[in-house]
Amino acid sequence: AGDYGTTDLFGPSLKIRGVAGDQQAALVGQSCFEAGEVKSTYGTGGFLVLNTGVELKRSKSRLLGTIAYQVGGKRTYALEGSILSAGSTIQWLRDELKIIRDGAHAGELAKSIADTAGVFLVPAFVGLGAPHWDSNARGAILGLQRGSTIAHIARAALESAAFQTAELLEAMAKDGVAPQRLRVDGGMARNDWFLQFMAGILGIEIVRPRNTETTALGAAILAAVGAGEFASLEEAGSIWKLDRKFEPNMTSDDRSARMAGWKQAVGRVLTGGAHG
Repeated sequence: AGDYGTTDLFGPSLKIRGVAGDQQAALVGQSCFEAGEVKSTYGTGGFLVLNTGVELKRSKSRLLGTIAYQVGGKRTYALEGSILSAGSTIQWLRDELKIIRDGAHAGELAKSIADTAGVFLVPAFVGLGAPHWDSNARGAILGLQRGSTIAHIARAALESAAFQTAELLEAMAKDGVAPQRLRVDGGMARNDWFLQFMAGILGIEIVRPRNTETTALGAAILAAVGAGEFASLEEAGSIWKLDRKFEPNMTSDDRSARMAGWKQAVGRVLTGGAHG
């Protein structure tokens, strides 16, 4: 937040009072202003960003230390983990395989079965991001049986985003931070089934705001603080409103078994070669 001059690109002269990258803006839009608060945005990819306060953490788990935001010369830092394919996995089912109509249809198919019957979809279409960083890995559908259906594949696709999120939280825990609540946003955050499954896999509370377009909201909040409309980010954070919470409903044994299956599937696509 600050004075970045003016622009005439949009007609009348407009003051520019905030500048942010998309994930930093989403962190602000989610009102994650306390150290330890974390949000995850699910668009084409998935991006988990954890507020680490005034400390720039040097991750030992292959996460990225970054600047979260800066106001009044005071800088706040974050840890970030990147999932390369989240919503794009659902788009692939719709546009290339043509087996679903849209994300809502994927959710309906997922709800129609008790589990994936051992099917895992590893969406390494462009490699795997954090914490693996294997640019040579490629996607795979594993565990197919004669009875496997479109519903099993659709559910495995949705589950893959939750499993990848769990890997990022495990990496953060190894770096000494274990959040007990995750704020989510982006297109996939509108899918109730996905968020409930993820709450079970993560074993923590999932929180969805009324406004899931938090990147735009965060950019607006930074500009509003920079323009003096709010005295602080914390004051502007009152704009954030709760839509729904999702509580874990999975046993620890079930969670461990599912994660073990996922990690075995990921191990099948890792190349051990060049990392991006």
